Amino acid sequence: MARSLKKSAFVTVALAGGAFLALTHFAAGQAPGAANPRTAVLKPTSAPYIDAHTHIYQLDPEGAVQLLLSAMEHLNGAKAFIQTEPYGPDNPGRWDAEMILPAVKKHPDKLAVLGGGGSLNPMILEAYRTGDAGPEAQKKFRARAEELLRAGVVGFGELSIEHLSLPQSPVKDYEYAPADSPMMFLLADIAAEHNVPIDLHMEALPQNTPSNLDPPNPKELHANIAPLERLLAHNRNAKLIWAHAGSDNIGFRTPEMSRRLLQAHPNLYMEIKYDPGFPGKDPPIVDGKLKPEWLKLYSDFPDRFIIGSDQHFDPPATVPLARAQQNALLLDQLPPDLRKKIAMENALRLYSGKR
Repeated sequence: MARSLKKSAFVTVALAGGAFLALTHFAAGQAPGAANPRTAVLKPTSAPYIDAHTHIYQLDPEGAVQLLLSAMEHLNGAKAFIQTEPYGPDNPGRWDAEMILPAVKKHPDKLAVLGGGGSLNPMILEAYRTGDAGPEAQKKFRARAEELLRAGVVGFGELSIEHLSLPQSPVKDYEYAPADSPMMFLLADIAAEHNVPIDLHMEALPQNTPSNLDPPNPKELHANIAPLERLLAHNRNAKLIWAHAGSDNIGFRTPEMSRRLLQAHPNLYMEIKYDPGFPGKDPPIVDGKLKPEWLKLYSDFPDRFIIGSDQHFDPPATVPLARAQQNALLLDQLPPDLRKKIAMENALRLYSGKR
């Protein structure tokens, strides 16, 4: 998306390119529903489930949607929520929901889109960086958020206010803004007004913490848990989904920390993510088994967790869809009543548009 953060020739060209790629796939015999070696090997979970955090390849949205639908068919997926990736203001490759909505809207019973990663997220980061969160900047921010809602997004995400630049991440930006910044407070108010959730990527840092990560990551990472709590308290009608519970790159996002925050903030929800390729510091699965402390946390807060695999569905790639597979199978290690809530009911309630 262009630096103006409005629809631009870039979006038009990218959409046209995506249509061309889709036609190329079709011409090559990769018609919708055709066998795909990446999805044919997937094993289904025992009951239908919703994956509330996926990404698709924006330059071939039709092909990516077909890959996602094929994966869902093999995994017993009932619905998937596709999120835009969170970008910094200086990233020339940023894009937003308008690029994928036409393809996704063809499958309203199976797919939905969250937006703002390529426009609202850069605006939040830029406002913090420049110190300009005044009335005009807030007016533009609200206008963009409401434009996305009119276009058909069902929430705001993926947004990122502490995003590390890591080898496994497709977005190489280091991103930071305080959770209690004026723009984040405004977004919480807008989300509450329209009763849609915010999906937030944020490494957990209870205090300033030295970093040994390579640039562009800073030498010291900012404390962010207290600002997050102020954001949650700012508007209790704003539903905040904290992405990637169980995929911790620093080491502070433990079941104990999660428990304290869930007890203190009734509007906080969490997405379960297990990444077998990059399990992080305290993954929920070890040697194929769900760890007791994570199961206890899910059981004690059965209405506050959903599945969010963070799987990227990118037709040009050939790597296994391991995140989608392992997060689906995680559900089979839950007791039946808890599985039903985490697999389906909680996500349906969060995105129902009802209080």
